[in-house]
Amino acid sequence: MTLKERLYDTIFGTDSRAGQTFDLLLIAAILCSVAVLLLNTVEPLHRQYGSLFFGIEWFFTVVFTLEFLTRLYCSPNRRAYLFSFYGIVDLLSILPTYLALMFPGAQQLLVIRLLRVLRIFRILKLLRYLADANLLFRTLAAARRKIVIFGFSVITVIVIFGSLMYVIEGPQSGFTSLPKSIYWAIVTITTVGYGDITPQTSLGQFVAALAMFTSYAIIAIPTGIFSAELIQESQRQRRPIQCSNCERGSHEQDSSYCRFCGAELPKPLE
Repeated sequence: MTLKERLYDTIFGTDSRAGQTFDLLLIAAILCSVAVLLLNTVEPLHRQYGSLFFGIEWFFTVVFTLEFLTRLYCSPNRRAYLFSFYGIVDLLSILPTYLALMFPGAQQLLVIRLLRVLRIFRILKLLRYLADANLLFRTLAAARRKIVIFGFSVITVIVIFGSLMYVIEGPQSGFTSLPKSIYWAIVTITTVGYGDITPQTSLGQFVAALAMFTSYAIIAIPTGIFSAELIQESQRQRRPIQCSNCERGSHEQDSSYCRFCGAELPKPLE
């Protein structure tokens, strides 16, 4: 095995012991690097250990740069790796430190490194759980029209409540403009309730109470939309294959055994 093949097996592989060890050490380095970045934003720690954090950050940057160049060197398809999700994240995780030499403050973008921890799905063989995530994404995609219509409806309700409060309360109560009144409506309907602007008149308080009651319906509707689409998507994902033992169907697409009697299911036709 050549040096390039050994490097590829270690850096990209997860089956070998060396590959698993390398990836786990890489994740530990990523977490340490992000921890240093977060600690460096705490003013007392920055004043006392700023130079130490700076040196540690450059150490990790050099390590990740060498790792990125090594991946490019041993990758059988460099272009495919460079423009892949992980390739782009790997590149973006080292650029901010170099950009900070010309643009101070750019190193704060290093939190992008945290995305590299997603490699743990590949390392710990958790990719099969991504099928559940895909189910959620498909559900959101199927409900997108209903969600968009609901969103426009909510915006309309917010504008109406904001306009009413602007007319009823006016600048003397803090509702100095329509945008600020709409801001109050957003805060009220989303149940955040900062309290920086409050109605003073009885009529204004009555409208505010209506807005608060409306917020409960607004919160419940998207949950119902998503739940209904999730049930339909789950039903579509069932396999139309009957168990040869108990002759019952409705199995998941990746099922190998019957969910009712445990007998092995016939393989689907390709």
